[in-house]
Amino acid sequence: MPTTLKGAVRFVAAANLSYFGVEFAVALDIGSVSLFADSIDFLEDAAVNLLILVALRWSAKARAWLGVGLAAILLVPGIATAWTAWEKFMLPVTPAPLPMTLTGLGALVINLTCAVVLTKFRDHAGSLSRAAFLSARNDALANIAIMAAAGVAVLYPSGWPDLIVGIGIAILNADAARAVFAAARAEHLSAEP
Repeated sequence: MPTTLKGAVRFVAAANLSYFGVEFAVALDIGSVSLFADSIDFLEDAAVNLLILVALRWSAKARAWLGVGLAAILLVPGIATAWTAWEKFMLPVTPAPLPMTLTGLGALVINLTCAVVLTKFRDHAGSLSRAAFLSARNDALANIAIMAAAGVAVLYPSGWPDLIVGIGIAILNADAARAVFAAARAEHLSAEP
């Protein structure tokens, strides 16, 4: 278990980047909007954590500006999901429930591990560590919803549960972006002379 913020962020970046490839491949193979949204989110989380790693030595004001940028980055998965959801909206096909469930479970394990690692540091370095923690926490919630959608699809074959969860993930990311922007704005105001 990493004992420093730098070690924690490095671990989380590597974990997110590695699972992105797994989830993205499965999402494309079974046509799942929610897995697609979550895989893009893994890539975004890896990028966010790499930026945080670089910015840890910056001044409070510079970190606050980066926090504003990270808030914008947190919106990217929502935009990608909205596009994918729009395509699926016209023909909501049921993704294969078993691969969806297993992939969601794997993602949950990764995200819970990352959230636990980051919990200790969520108030360090202001908006930066807050962005990393919120991303991991939101992703764990999204993974639970993905597995629930797969369960519903077993009972009632439909693409709608997957589509609804994918849109929910986009909304969750938008709320995280709002929280990080608010924290970055407060940091910026407090860093001004």
